[in-house]
Amino acid sequence: MNSITTPSYAVHFNQIAYAELNKHLSQSKYSKIFILVDENTHNYCLPTFMAHINGDYDFEIVEIEEGEVNKNIHTCTQVWEVLSELDADRKSAMINLGGGVVTDLGGFVASCFKRGIDFINVPTTLLSMVDASVGGKTGVDLGPLKNQIGVINQPQMVLIVPEFLKTLNERQLQSGFAEMLKHGLIRDAAYWENLKTVLDFENIADFIYTSVTIKNEVVLQDPTEQNLRKILNYGHTLGHAIESYFLESPKHDLLLHGEAIAIGMILEGYLSFKLTGLPASELNDIKTTFLARYQKTTFTKTDIDTILTLLKFDKKNSHGNVNFVLLKNIGECAIDIKVPEDLLKEAFEYYAE
Repeated sequence: MNSITTPSYAVHFNQIAYAELNKHLSQSKYSKIFILVDENTHNYCLPTFMAHINGDYDFEIVEIEEGEVNKNIHTCTQVWEVLSELDADRKSAMINLGGGVVTDLGGFVASCFKRGIDFINVPTTLLSMVDASVGGKTGVDLGPLKNQIGVINQPQMVLIVPEFLKTLNERQLQSGFAEMLKHGLIRDAAYWENLKTVLDFENIADFIYTSVTIKNEVVLQDPTEQNLRKILNYGHTLGHAIESYFLESPKHDLLLHGEAIAIGMILEGYLSFKLTGLPASELNDIKTTFLARYQKTTFTKTDIDTILTLLKFDKKNSHGNVNFVLLKNIGECAIDIKVPEDLLKEAFEYYAE
């Protein structure tokens, strides 16, 4: 499996990943290397990772609490204070070993500390392997509002080692798989069809490679999300609002990112059917595929009204308009689509049917 290259870094897979990491560390002469983990990756991933490091380096382990609820500026401040107390300087580096919370937050922490130190992403969840760790987006949530604070800044490298997926439960794997299905919907109808045949995650490595390739091709053409890169947000306009609502609502259990995005992709599929010509057969295919994998969620009228008020915080908005990414067909998108509010409510009715 070849490495995937970008203008500024490479994504390395399996044993090549460790070889490239060791080469980079030996050449870079970092003053100190910080490894950011949460309690889960500290216990289940760090020992395996450290066993593959060759050489004697000055490592410091920094642990944060796991979960999206901790992806905030307060946690960043705690990490910055630890870096300062442990004498990190501009020649220090940070390795982010974890899921999307760790790679998003760690990349942001590194990008801001002393105006920027090197960082390396080592994603350990399926979601972070195919999405969060690739493309240079870093950042944290503002209260329940997703990814409101952040910068686009590229890592030195991304290392994808599917062995870490053995530490995940089925629900976490399915959450990551939603983003892979999205890659098919927005860019590659044949890939969408292939993914629908996946019954378990034993042999997922080749699909991970395809998803990273698709995301990388999009990011290469539009690094700062002026146009094409927006297609990666399909399902996320409503999906992020749903995820934010469930994050702060005491009467609801948390939804994982992929679970919320799966709902968003059905809802935005309906909007695509209404506004951008998505065929009814393809809409039905999208709904059937996601509901076969992700449990249907019940929304009350109050839930829906609150979720729709959260849309105004979506990062794609401009000049007071909520901008949607919708599908023309499976594999082809339209961007910056305005959607009437009555259609948004119709979409929830369609989901509930």
